[in-house]
Amino acid sequence: MADPARTAVRGLTVPARAGLAAAAGALLPVLWAAAPAAAGQDWTAEPATGGRPYVYLEGPPGTVMEDGVSVTNPGAEPLTVRLRAAGTAWVAFAEDRVTVPARTRADVPFAVTVPDSASPGDRSARVVASAGAREAVVRVHVRVTGPELAALTVEDVRVDGRVIRYTLVNRGNTVLAPRLAVRADGLTGELLRRPARTLPVELGPGRSLELTEPWPDPPALDSVDVTLRVTAPGAAPAEATASARYVPWAAATGTVLALGTAAGGIALWRGRRPPPGRPDGPERTLAQAGARP
Repeated sequence: MADPARTAVRGLTVPARAGLAAAAGALLPVLWAAAPAAAGQDWTAEPATGGRPYVYLEGPPGTVMEDGVSVTNPGAEPLTVRLRAAGTAWVAFAEDRVTVPARTRADVPFAVTVPDSASPGDRSARVVASAGAREAVVRVHVRVTGPELAALTVEDVRVDGRVIRYTLVNRGNTVLAPRLAVRADGLTGELLRRPARTLPVELGPGRSLELTEPWPDPPALDSVDVTLRVTAPGAAPAEATASARYVPWAAATGTVLALGTAAGGIALWRGRRPPPGRPDGPERTLAQAGARP
């Protein structure tokens, strides 16, 4: 049985404007054959034809694909809903403002036009329906068909005290779910090793994301190399390394001050010593008087 989330409208080659004009003629409210809504029940928006968690469309560059959203008004008064697209400029509506009668569902067509220059891969968009202070979102997933490339890099790795900072870059044309492994080695051996784990992020094609990795117990005194290794399904592993030096500055400052004090004492002692061959004390006094000891 096919996944309803992947039910697609494919390959419509008619121009978007003509397709939407025809769809607009079919934008007729459907009477909701149900009992009147209870007080406090509110309107909803979902993919047209129902039963789908989101709209899924698939086609090559240059394709115009059509689908729709259903707005259901269970209330006793007409409802005016505004529609807009977020996440991409590929979505256009037959109508961006629809008034839905009481206890009625209205199906609103929209078209997704994939540019001729679009690279293969996945795109995400949202249809946002708003009425008053309330919004409802219908997710739209578009797959542009063609050769797919999964490529991921990790860049700008740096160690900032107890935090490791880095940037992930999706250099392919598919959505990636990155995995990260962390290793730190010091002069005496391994200091940190975290096995690969899936990060709670989704990285779209061409996107970059700055992230941090906590390191709550770095060494007090060491020279460290931190290596990050990232992977994603279908992508070659990538690594980047950054170096850092950890110095206990309080102890170092105390040592410097102590050395400075000792050096100052030596210099003062040397300044008070008589020059070589020059008598000091009683001998100097007798020499000044012309006497011999």
